[in-house]
Amino acid sequence: MQLIQQSKQESLPKSKEINQPQFFPYTNNQGSCLGICGEKFAVLATDTRMSMGYSIVTRNATKYLKLTDKCVLVSSGMQADIETLHKILKARLTIYQNQHQKPMSTPAISHLLSRTLYYRRFFPLYTFNVLGGIDEDGKGCVFSYDAIGTLERVRYSASGSGSALIEPILDNQVGFKNRGDITDKTGFLEEDEVVELAKDTLTSTCERDIFTGDFVHIFVVNENGVREEKFELRFD
Repeated sequence: MQLIQQSKQESLPKSKEINQPQFFPYTNNQGSCLGICGEKFAVLATDTRMSMGYSIVTRNATKYLKLTDKCVLVSSGMQADIETLHKILKARLTIYQNQHQKPMSTPAISHLLSRTLYYRRFFPLYTFNVLGGIDEDGKGCVFSYDAIGTLERVRYSASGSGSALIEPILDNQVGFKNRGDITDKTGFLEEDEVVELAKDTLTSTCERDIFTGDFVHIFVVNENGVREEKFELRFD
């Protein structure tokens, strides 16, 4: 009898073995953010909804960071890693300010963020960031990133759960792609036009993306500093 039981146990396929639950360190709290640069300004926007599955954890999550008077960062992804990344950047910018008696420039901050993310490439900070502001020449700039710090300077970018809905709108309205009515596709929109476009884009996105909603923070960065606006999205 014992031999029969032993033979049955030995003949069990490996697929029948009991799988122990494994620890997974990441969760995606979703949300959407975007950045658009103009000739002498940049506009950054992010929503405030923090989700976990089909539940709303909070309607007032902070996914943005004003780094200097000429630079703002907006992020999506795992909220814990977002806050960790923001604390690291704030500390390093404070150290730079104390050592050099001047704020770090926006292009320099873009490389600082890239190297901070790349340093954690074997255990990445699960964040997807858009950095924007004005550079040393007073021109608007936007930088996009992946989770391990790949950096690209672009005219516009979006990240988060609604990025697939936001990017086509920006391609058409900011990049002037598939526009037969516009011959000069190197021009920039005006500041007021970009702000209204950001509002309309996120309002449309939350109609299709359940992880985007509640409120939107919009930051306008120009030669006068950073101006913040806030407006409501849908709450369901």
